[in-house]
Amino acid sequence: MLQLRPGCECCDRDLPPDSREARICSFECTFCRDCAEGVLGGRCPNCGGELVARPVRPADKLLKFPASTERVHRPERCGR
Repeated sequence: MLQLRPGCECCDRDLPPDSREARICSFECTFCRDCAEGVLGGRCPNCGGELVARPVRPADKLLKFPASTERVHRPERCGR
């Protein structure tokens, strides 16, 4: 099950579980669309993997399987 992390690792922008702006790699590193497509060029700065749109978990499933509250903010890995 995906963690659905709450923010962009580069700019710390909020990315709620229903956000269509969230991008992830296969290790679930999480970025906003602007950082993923812009400064990162579609590649995760942590593993080099492809960044793709994060799926949205249905609201009724969030009650039983809530999103993560753990924020990861590593702007130094994003060239900032």
